[in-house]
Amino acid sequence: MTDDAPIHIATTEIGVEATETIVFTHGWIDDRTAWDGVLAELGDDVHSVSWDLRGHGESDVAPPGQYTRDHALADMQRVVEAAGTPVILAGHSLGGYLSLAYALRHPEQVRALVLVAAGPGFRNPESREQWNASVDASAEKLSVAPGSELISKHVDSWVIDSLADITAPAIVLVGEHDKRFQASAAVFDKTMDVRANNVIADAGHGVHKKKPGEVAAAIRTLLDELD
Repeated sequence: MTDDAPIHIATTEIGVEATETIVFTHGWIDDRTAWDGVLAELGDDVHSVSWDLRGHGESDVAPPGQYTRDHALADMQRVVEAAGTPVILAGHSLGGYLSLAYALRHPEQVRALVLVAAGPGFRNPESREQWNASVDASAEKLSVAPGSELISKHVDSWVIDSLADITAPAIVLVGEHDKRFQASAAVFDKTMDVRANNVIADAGHGVHKKKPGEVAAAIRTLLDELD
């Protein structure tokens, strides 16, 4: 765990009177507004909290070196505990990976998982290196906070090796054109308690942005099952 001082983390919160809480985590080089369509579809029936990762959106920019997985999980813990546990964790891409990691580290705080175009990382060191190189290449072309690309890099196979230890039920959503993350969905199916694996037509990696109604409908189905 990190001992660095907490930074300001920006959040959006609706439906505060609802009994079921979902914490929404976005992907790299995105921000919490990516979830606005889904939150609008869910309305006040769900206590929804979306937040910006450090160095993203309206959250503070941290110094280089303070974008590790532990830093991100410490930020998530502050958001989750402020929202009131246990919660459902919904994450897109990097946000889904962090949600998996959080469920491993704090299983008692996680009621269920909503994994949207998410992956569990890599066992093969060469695959990790290829991924990390692609992150570096993207960071050079994009306007990102210095050093913040580290948050999207993989340094080990802890999460993918530990998927079977996650006891929270999950639903998986992926766009029909998002072939890379369809492969990840198959991994989740084999190792986790996946209640539904949804391939959403006419959508790519940003399925929650293009099809917020379908994502919200899948979440509502999960909520009905959890009741």
